[in-house]
Amino acid sequence: MSTLDPVAVFRTEAAECLEAIEAGLLDLTHQLDNKDLVDAVFRGLHTLKGSGAMFGFEALAAFTHHCETAFDRVRKGEVAATSELVAAVLAAQDHMRALVDQPDADHGDTGNKLLAQLQAAVGGKQAAAAAAPAAAPPPAAVRDAPAKKKNSWRIRFSLPANSMANGTNPLGLLDELRDLGECSVRADTSAIPALDDLVPTELHISWDVTLTSEQDRSAIDDVFIFVLDDMELSVEEISGTAAATAAPVEERAAPVPVAATSTAVPEFRPVEAVPAKREAPAAVSQAKAAESVRVPAERLDELMDRVGELVIAQSRLSQLASASTDIALRSVSEEIERLSGELRDTMMVLRMVPVATLFSRFRRLVHDLARETGKVIELVTEGESTEVDKTVIERLADPLVHLVRNSIDHGLETPADRLASGKTEAGTVTLSARQAGGEVIISIKDDGRGINRERVRAKAESSGLIQPGQPLSDSELLQLIFAPGFSTAAAITNLSGRGVGMDVVKKTVEALRGAIDIVSMPGQGSEVSLRIPLTLAIIDGLLVRVGSGRYVIPLSAVEECLELSLEEDLRSRGRSFISLRDSLVPFLRLRDLFRTGTKPDVHQKVVVISTGTERVGLVVDQIIGDHQTVIKSMSKLHNNVATFSGATILGDGSVALILDVGHLVAAGQQQEAQLRVAG
Repeated sequence: MSTLDPVAVFRTEAAECLEAIEAGLLDLTHQLDNKDLVDAVFRGLHTLKGSGAMFGFEALAAFTHHCETAFDRVRKGEVAATSELVAAVLAAQDHMRALVDQPDADHGDTGNKLLAQLQAAVGGKQAAAAAAPAAAPPPAAVRDAPAKKKNSWRIRFSLPANSMANGTNPLGLLDELRDLGECSVRADTSAIPALDDLVPTELHISWDVTLTSEQDRSAIDDVFIFVLDDMELSVEEISGTAAATAAPVEERAAPVPVAATSTAVPEFRPVEAVPAKREAPAAVSQAKAAESVRVPAERLDELMDRVGELVIAQSRLSQLASASTDIALRSVSEEIERLSGELRDTMMVLRMVPVATLFSRFRRLVHDLARETGKVIELVTEGESTEVDKTVIERLADPLVHLVRNSIDHGLETPADRLASGKTEAGTVTLSARQAGGEVIISIKDDGRGINRERVRAKAESSGLIQPGQPLSDSELLQLIFAPGFSTAAAITNLSGRGVGMDVVKKTVEALRGAIDIVSMPGQGSEVSLRIPLTLAIIDGLLVRVGSGRYVIPLSAVEECLELSLEEDLRSRGRSFISLRDSLVPFLRLRDLFRTGTKPDVHQKVVVISTGTERVGLVVDQIIGDHQTVIKSMSKLHNNVATFSGATILGDGSVALILDVGHLVAAGQQQEAQLRVAG
C-alpha cells in the first residue's frame, strides 16, 4: 500500500489555500471596508506561511510573511485597504503559487519587484497620512509614546498524539507565543506513558503558558489557526494579580529535576480538564475527517474503466441468460444487472463536478482584464450548481477563457462609448450553465456592441473563406468567426488579433461531441452557447437495428417512439414529415443515410429525438431496447465521420456505433429548410 507524500499533500492544500485567498481578495475589491474579508485573507496568508515553513518551503514562508504583515496592518487599522493593495497581493499570490510548484527554481528578481509594488501600495497611503506630523519619527519618539494596555492570558493547549508525525512542531507554536510578549511556559508531562509503552513519534506533552502582551485574543488564536481543528485549546484572560502569582510558580518549578517532576505536576492538572472532554474533540475531528476523503483523479479514472468493463461483461451475461431456460441463471443475471446499474450510477455521481469550480477561475481573469483594458466590467454567474463530468470541466477551461477574453475585448465598449450610447458605464459578462436532457448548456453573454456582420463578411471574403456575394444564412455567417486564423481585430494585442482563440474553442467543443450556437444583436450584445454532453463515460442508450447493423441512440435525447406503416412511408416519399400533435416533424431514413442496401421492414419505427427546441425523427427497422452504453472513442481514421460520436461493445462482442444526435438534428432541420424552399 502506497504512502502519501507529505510534500504532495502540502501542495494540494496550498493550492486550495491560494484559491481561498484569491477569492477573498476579489471579494475585497468590491468591499474594501469589509473587516471580515480582511481577516479571512490574513488568516489564509498566515496559514500558508506557517504550513510552508513547516514543510521546508522557506522561500514561500519568507515571501508570504510580507503580504501577511501588510494585511495585519490593514486589520489593525494602520493602513487602509485599497484596490492597489489588492492588485499587489493578487500579483504576489501568483508568485506564491510558483514558489509552491517550483521551490528550487530560479525566479529571478520577481519576488523583489512584487515586494516593492506591495510596499508602494501600503506605504503610499501611509506617506500621505504621515506628511503632517513628520516623515519618520525617531525611535525615541516611539518609546516615549503612551504604551498600550497590556493583557495577561493563561493559555493551555495539547496537540494530538500524531501531530509531530504529521509535521506540526509544537516548539514553533511556543516561539510564536513568545513573539507576542512576555511569556512563561510550563510543560505537563503527566500523560507520558512508561518507557516500554512509549512510541517515539507520538506526542504526550501539554503546555500551560502565561502570556503578558499588548495583543488581543485574536492574535493568540492566529498562532493556532492551522491546527485548531485537531487540538485542545483553552485561553483565559487573567487579572494582574493572578498573572503575578502564576509566573513565580513556573519559575520555582523550572529548576526542579526531572525525577521530581511528579510532585510538581498536580498543580497544573487543570490543563487536562475532565478526561472525557479530552476524548470528545478527537471524536469530533475523526467525524469531520470521515466526511470527505481526498482521492487522486487518476484513481477515479481507473475505477471508471473497471466499471465500464463490468457493464460490458454484465451485458454479455444478460444476453446468455435470455437465451437460456435456466431460471437460476436468469435470476443471477437480473441481480448482477441491478447491482452493476447501481454501481454505475454511483460512479457517475463521483465523477460529477459543479461548474462553480470552473466559473470561479474567471473572477481573477475579469479583474485583470478590467485593469488592463480600462473597462468597467461586472461578472455575473448563474447555475453554478449544475454538475458536469470532471473530464468535461477540465477540457472546457481553455475554450471559456478564449470566449470571455473575446467578449471583453471585442464585445464590451469603453466606459465613454457606453455612456454615449445610453448604456451604464459598467459592462456585464454573464456566465451561465443549465442542464437540458443529456446535455449541459454553458453560455457566455455580454451586453456590448454585438458582432459586426459587415466586417465578418468582408474579412471572410478577403481571406477566401467565402466567395464575394455568396448567400449565407445569419447562423452560417456568425459561425465564420470560428474559422482558423479568422480575426476582425485591427491590430494584434495581448488579448486578441491572431485568430487562434475561437478556432481552439470550436475544435475542443467538437472533440467533446458538442455544438456551438451564436446569437448577436447589434448594439445589444452577443451570446455564445456551448452544448456539451453531461458525461463522456457511460450513458443510457436505446439500441436499434437499421438493416443488419445495430446502433445506439442516447436515451436522454429520445422523446418518443412511433410506428411508421408501409402506407405512410410510401405516402411521405419526397416530403419526409410526420404529423405529431398538430406539428410537422422532419424525419431521416437511416437506412438510406447509411446505404444499407436492404429492404425496409414492414413495421418500421420512428424514434423522435431532440436537442433544445429542435426535433427530428429517425426511421429504424427495429427497436431492440435500452442498453447501458460504455462510450469508446472513435479511431483517428474515423474522426471526420460526423454522424457518429463514438462506439460501444455489445454483449456478444460486436461493435455498435453511437449516433451523434446534434448532427442528425441539424441534418433534419437542413432537409426541412430545403423542402420548404423547394415547395
